[in-house]
Amino acid sequence: MTDRLRIIGAPMDYGANRRGVDMGPSAIRYAGLSDELEAAGVATDDVGDLQISRAEELDPDDDTAGVENAKFLPAIEDVSTRLADRVAQTLADGEFPLVVGGDHSISIGSITGSARDADLGAIWFDAHADLNTPATSPSGNVHGMPLGAVLGRGVFGDLEWAHAPQLREESIAYVGLRSIDERERELVQDSEMTAFTMSDIDERGMTTVVEDALEVATDGTDGVHVSLDLDWIDPKEAPGVGTPVRGGVTYREAHMALETLSKHHDRNGILRSMDVVEVNPILDEANETATLATELTASVFGKRIL
Repeated sequence: MTDRLRIIGAPMDYGANRRGVDMGPSAIRYAGLSDELEAAGVATDDVGDLQISRAEELDPDDDTAGVENAKFLPAIEDVSTRLADRVAQTLADGEFPLVVGGDHSISIGSITGSARDADLGAIWFDAHADLNTPATSPSGNVHGMPLGAVLGRGVFGDLEWAHAPQLREESIAYVGLRSIDERERELVQDSEMTAFTMSDIDERGMTTVVEDALEVATDGTDGVHVSLDLDWIDPKEAPGVGTPVRGGVTYREAHMALETLSKHHDRNGILRSMDVVEVNPILDEANETATLATELTASVFGKRIL
């Protein structure tokens, strides 16, 4: 198991269409993240949050990056670049980077940092595919584009800060997809990524699906990035998210998935980095979603019933 874990807060909501997700890191910490990890036997080093301006202070249509239909892109570039440096330095220091968000566009920084000196695989726990680009996005919200960005699709191929060539399509596995727009469905089907939908989980069971996803993400790679979007879970269990979709995974299925990752990591040290995203305390009930995010993260790093 991981010897020491570094918690990096990324309180960014530039990529989302609803404010409040920037308070996610505080809510997750308040729910006892460090205590849960310490109880699981993991030494933690919480280095605090990146300094990020409030979205209200910026112009979402600022096009200084030369890209249309990508709101706040210059600000996202700034945060992503600084976050990538933090993640890369954490790995260089021999610690495991756990990035706590923030909307899902923070994954651009966490992945590019993790992939800087390694061939990376990824497991994407999410209701959504996040594969859009400015040319295909119906909203211009970058939290629907992080995989499109790190894979260098569309205009992102010309943006060095966003593109992670060491992450290949064939090394990415989705787990639990259930809400994809028509254009994005075509993008997923035409890609070399592996997509396990909620129907696959219903038919085959969570443990089997996650083990298959691990085969995809570990084949020919140096380690796996885990991206956990809390809207992956059914909104009855995780109400505090900006884009809830009915029919998500249950509380126990979620723990089973992350415990499966943990068991494989115990044996083979496969995990390299992780981010936890899209907790919105404004939409939550009694910090329930942040508490669940904390519990699930602890499951990845060794917390067990027995």
